[in-house]
Amino acid sequence: MASFNFSYLDPKTVTLIGIPGLEHVQYWIGFPFFAVCLLALLGNVILLIIIPAERMLHQPMYIFLAVLAATDVGLCLAIAPKMLAIFWFASFSMAFDACLVQLFFTHALQGMESGILLAMAFDRYVAICDPLRHTSILTPSVLVWMMLAVAIRATVLVGLLPILIKTLHLFHTTVIAHSYCEHMAVVKLAAEDIRVNKICGLFVGFAILGFDMIFILISYILIFKAVFLLPQREARLKAFNTCVPHMFVFLEFYILAFFSFFSHRFGHVVPSTHILLSTIYLLVPPALNPIVYGIKNKVICQRVVQIFLLIHKSE
Repeated sequence: MASFNFSYLDPKTVTLIGIPGLEHVQYWIGFPFFAVCLLALLGNVILLIIIPAERMLHQPMYIFLAVLAATDVGLCLAIAPKMLAIFWFASFSMAFDACLVQLFFTHALQGMESGILLAMAFDRYVAICDPLRHTSILTPSVLVWMMLAVAIRATVLVGLLPILIKTLHLFHTTVIAHSYCEHMAVVKLAAEDIRVNKICGLFVGFAILGFDMIFILISYILIFKAVFLLPQREARLKAFNTCVPHMFVFLEFYILAFFSFFSHRFGHVVPSTHILLSTIYLLVPPALNPIVYGIKNKVICQRVVQIFLLIHKSE
């Protein structure tokens, strides 16, 4: 019975401490994170303005990019406000249900981003390996169904995680050693058997990230195989120029994703390092995506320049 004095039954609130071991400097860490969030929001909102307005960009690649931009905006809004409130205003407390809502949206949007990267890899595969059938394969209705499948898969699979956490009632502590509500960080608070939660987390991770990563790799292997067979050097360079930015985003996203995923379950990484990298993993791709994909397109670059010129003239 004495053990219950150090346990919490159905807690109403949790405490997020930010970055353990770096509490004394996390006020200053908040500024670069804020700058990255601001860059991500600005870049992705600009894409969401330009792509629907510019008819030349109504192609599968840029439709996927617009959906990716919307996902990235959602991801920033899901974690940045509370994280910066912790860093700057010592707002550590959070309602338990609100924590589960943040957990759901954070992981669901991650899953959607992974699915969109797979869709973009498939688009590049068709465009390079079967260009004559590109428009007949990726029709508007196919694009809609692909995006619906990505959203439904992430929503249903990630939705299992907070539902299973709600079946846990007894917790060792309500202090989460993290800057946002991450699945395993919350699950590890429980004083009950969490094997089902761990297995479900692994299943969801591999069903989304693992599945997508395997098929993206296959797509790019086939793409590079087709590129090497192109007879003209200029055609090969153009194809490489198109694919390299995609590969950069793909590698950056999945390397950090799997580092965060496995270090929480099997690793012995210093907590401050793990949490810094997992936060970077969530915030840096949304900031890089508009730059990596947008800067290669002349139409997007011209429209961005026009927007800033209009803002400058209005001042």
